[in-house]
Amino acid sequence: MADTFDCDNCKESLYGRKYIQSDDRPYCIPCYDNLFSNTCDECKELIGHDARELFYEDRHYHEHCFRCFRCDHSLADEPFTSQDDALLCNDCYCNEFSSKCVACDKVVMPGTKKLEYSGSTWHEGCFICHSCEQPIGSKSFIPDKDEHYCVSCYEDKFAPRCTRCKKTLAKGGVTYRDEPWHKECFVCTSCKTQLAGQHFTSRDESPYCLKCFGSLYAKKCEACSKPITGFGGGKYISFEERQWHQPCFTCSQCSASLVGAGFFPDGDRILCRDCNTNL
Repeated sequence: MADTFDCDNCKESLYGRKYIQSDDRPYCIPCYDNLFSNTCDECKELIGHDARELFYEDRHYHEHCFRCFRCDHSLADEPFTSQDDALLCNDCYCNEFSSKCVACDKVVMPGTKKLEYSGSTWHEGCFICHSCEQPIGSKSFIPDKDEHYCVSCYEDKFAPRCTRCKKTLAKGGVTYRDEPWHKECFVCTSCKTQLAGQHFTSRDESPYCLKCFGSLYAKKCEACSKPITGFGGGKYISFEERQWHQPCFTCSQCSASLVGAGFFPDGDRILCRDCNTNL
């Protein structure tokens, strides 16, 4: 008696019938599909052995069921995106979820390089300097109203220029006579010491440190011969063509202070009342 050749599941004879062998066991087609086929995530029916099966994120589909959720276009062999478990072709995804480049008004496709700033989006190559028209990319930029500039163009176009060296003043600096200066350029006209943060004065619109100004232009005290600048709250006494520091305004004979008191000139000397009486 010949050996039987039956389906391993339903035990029906497979002679003269199509069958599929799995793990060395034969199965009729209906049994094989019921036992081993996956269920389509879209139509919930079995995906038969002779159907093309598509697989995405633990989900199985008939080829004809793998379609865009919005436009029903087949996604087989086409790029697609998943949004909240719904499959979308790139066109539908872009129309619904992607932003448009404010420069070219075209959709910024998923995965492409882009730049976002102040609620707007650009293709990386569309975000350019308004002046030199070169892509800014990841470099620093400065916005001005609705325009954007690379740092070098902005400085050339808008940044103030130092009164002395004429180069741009990117940050910091000092203002003198309503004009901008680099700190290192704002120096004493005489000794070239930097004046930023220091007390200074001017003559003929030129700035001087106090030491140089006193040495060059201030009148000298009749008593100590040092400059009388009047800076820092220092008071002085002036009489005819002569000046004294207030502490230096003393009687030439007894050295008593003459500030607020009567005094008497005696040639190059000044005398208090008592010393003048005793002459």
